[in-house]
Amino acid sequence: HSEFHPQWYRTRVSAYWWLSQWSYTKFMLRELSSVFVAYFIVITLVQVQAVGQGGVEYAAFQEFMAHPFIVFLNGITFLFVLLHTITWFHLTPRVIVLRLRGKRIADSLMIAPNYMAWLVTSGVVAWFVLGG
Repeated sequence: HSEFHPQWYRTRVSAYWWLSQWSYTKFMLRELSSVFVAYFIVITLVQVQAVGQGGVEYAAFQEFMAHPFIVFLNGITFLFVLLHTITWFHLTPRVIVLRLRGKRIADSLMIAPNYMAWLVTSGVVAWFVLGG
């Protein structure tokens, strides 16, 4: 800095600035949810690998998954994946703009098919898992 160089005024911003408004908090939680989505994908791939290796390896995987910390982590992961999914569905109308006769389709009509597909897919998976 020189003698005549202006010193800019910069307000201090807290590390927790994102807690000041719900929209900021929701954004940060959605970004954080990506870490849990990645964890979920890794665990699913490890499970598929264990199934492919046989009964002994799968039993070891199930024993690992029964550990209390892993059960807790999977519960938190479930909540974050749920948040990620719901916020993703609600972003659909902002990304895809559909018009019918010159008018934009209502957001709820864009979001509803996502929930319907989710419900149908969950039903099919539950039917297979429960031995329907």
